Amino acid sequence: MEQQFSRIAVKVGSNVLTRRDGTLDVTRMSALVDQIAELHKTGVEIILVSSGAVASGRSEVHSAKKLDSVDQRQLFSAVGQAKLINRYYELFREHGIAVGQVLTMKENFATRRHYLNQKNCMTVMLENGVIPIVNENDTISVSELMFTDNDELSGLIASMMDAQALIILSNIDGIYNGSPADPASEVIREIGQGKDLSSYIQTSKSSFGRGGMLTKTNIARKVADEGITVIIANGKRDNILVDLIQHAETTLCTRFIPSPEPVSSVKKWIAHSEGFAKGELHINYCATELLFSDKAVSILPVGIIDVIGEFEKDDIVRIVDFGGKPIGVGKANCDSTQAREAMGKHGKKPVVHYDYLYIE
Repeated sequence: MEQQFSRIAVKVGSNVLTRRDGTLDVTRMSALVDQIAELHKTGVEIILVSSGAVASGRSEVHSAKKLDSVDQRQLFSAVGQAKLINRYYELFREHGIAVGQVLTMKENFATRRHYLNQKNCMTVMLENGVIPIVNENDTISVSELMFTDNDELSGLIASMMDAQALIILSNIDGIYNGSPADPASEVIREIGQGKDLSSYIQTSKSSFGRGGMLTKTNIARKVADEGITVIIANGKRDNILVDLIQHAETTLCTRFIPSPEPVSSVKKWIAHSEGFAKGELHINYCATELLFSDKAVSILPVGIIDVIGEFEKDDIVRIVDFGGKPIGVGKANCDSTQAREAMGKHGKKPVVHYDYLYIE
């Protein structure tokens, strides 16, 4: 059978890798490694985004004093990450596959230079048959600068690495059309573009992870809009990864249908950069209407009614419509002082060029 994807990102949630008592489920981890190795040997390039560091460290360390949640996460993840990557190293070595550790933080995606540095590092690994194992660096990440969870990170990685698919492995079979606990509920097998899922999604979080299904679907939608297939499936099912790739039609999961329109590398970066916006451009009614038309339009000074905050050229700025609603992000073509000077004037160059603009 012809391989459907040649490069995939696989995100394994802490609820897949963790036993009920909060310790690492090594048997499950070993089974997943076997599946990744099998796909790797058929020529599929795989980037693994793995949670589990905190769970891995939890059973190793017994603190003498009570720790707050940040201290606890930093301590457990520092000890646990070493243990986790060592486990992966040993398990993949049995298959003759080398792995490399990539620890990252939200700020590492904030500038184009850092973004491309990470991309280059992982590209070199893949070119040399090495599987990158990515995790957030919880040891030095603090709450306000953290990813929502590894779902958000995996979306960024899949987008950055031009993966054809992102597979998010959780502890349920996909997105249900009701409560997963209700026997009458069924898994939604396919989700097309623009489908509103808010009425279906349960807001409860997984017991060991930071994100819930709402986070997963928001990220899945954004990534699918960039032309990447997104699959949410149950990582505790036997042989799930191989089945998803080789028996896609019959395997239980929720699949987000990707946009047929390709998105440039720069636009992908900008689409995921909303959290790094340094300022805001408020635009008038006319400019807002144009942005939502079929035309390729840049943000010109004549359509700007206010410039909020201080930013430099090439910083990410948020675009806010005439009613005060954020509608997208873009890369500034000038600094905030120049934008204010040009504001409302005709015949000036774009403050955000169309090629560097992402409208949600």
